[in-house]
Amino acid sequence: MTSLTATLGTRHPVVCAPMAGVAGGRLAHAVSAAGGLGMIGAGGSATSGWIVEQAALAGAGGTPFGIGIMAWVPELSVQLDAITALEGEMRPALVSVSFGDLAPPVARLREAGLRTACQVGNAEDLEATLAADADVVVARGGEGGGHGRDEMGTEEVLDLALGATDRPVLAAGGIATADDVARVLARGAAGVWCGTPFLTCREADNSPEARQAIVAAGTTRHSRVHDVAQGLAWPREFGGRAVATPFVEEWAGAEDVMTDAARAEHRAGRERGDTAYTPLYAGVGVDRLTAETDAVSVVSALAART
Repeated sequence: MTSLTATLGTRHPVVCAPMAGVAGGRLAHAVSAAGGLGMIGAGGSATSGWIVEQAALAGAGGTPFGIGIMAWVPELSVQLDAITALEGEMRPALVSVSFGDLAPPVARLREAGLRTACQVGNAEDLEATLAADADVVVARGGEGGGHGRDEMGTEEVLDLALGATDRPVLAAGGIATADDVARVLARGAAGVWCGTPFLTCREADNSPEARQAIVAAGTTRHSRVHDVAQGLAWPREFGGRAVATPFVEEWAGAEDVMTDAARAEHRAGRERGDTAYTPLYAGVGVDRLTAETDAVSVVSALAART
């Protein structure tokens, strides 16, 4: 048992990251039923109705779950209204807030009696997270998939966080095997926060084609390519690590001069379902994914040495 399992009432110190577009209520429920903590990833356009619907799926039967939201999105207040109003089986055990001004949303969640977590990628993030009084710190290194900073490695930011607080600290970024989990737990982490191993779960909300493309992928790249191509207002400091498709490789580092023709190419590719243009966010462990799987298998494999 770690401080995380004791706090959240889970059997294993494994949290499935709130990956918007992938981690919905079905995956969250399956992960939690397997002994970890499943998180729902609320994207920037997630409505109150969607949050309620997914919370009902995730919490069915009293299964604990979490919800992840982003501090920078215009819909934040609406999403907070929906989350703080959840009751009974639909009430989350943990709500993560990251990417932006943390203090106001964390304060509101804590006032509602909800446990909070924030993701940190450097010393500035850590200072803001501790000042906001978040209950759990997620130390995410640049190896992690999806959005986040690419300034520090996982073990470096984990050591930074562990040296600054006695609150539960979760290691995130490049956590893909039981050996990875055992290594960061031995270093002092209370648990792990990972998404990439769950990308090929049948319970995920991504498409079968996306899961197949992730299985076939070998490398990833951190960039702002997909955000710029789609015209998304993500803060510049939070790029995203994704499968290194030819389009990503072409425009990574040149996002500020991306042409209208390139944006149109990206849009057309997404519209026809071409995974060469789909934002396949994944961490450096993507090359270890060899087949479609399920949440029980992933949680069991990650927790094999705990």
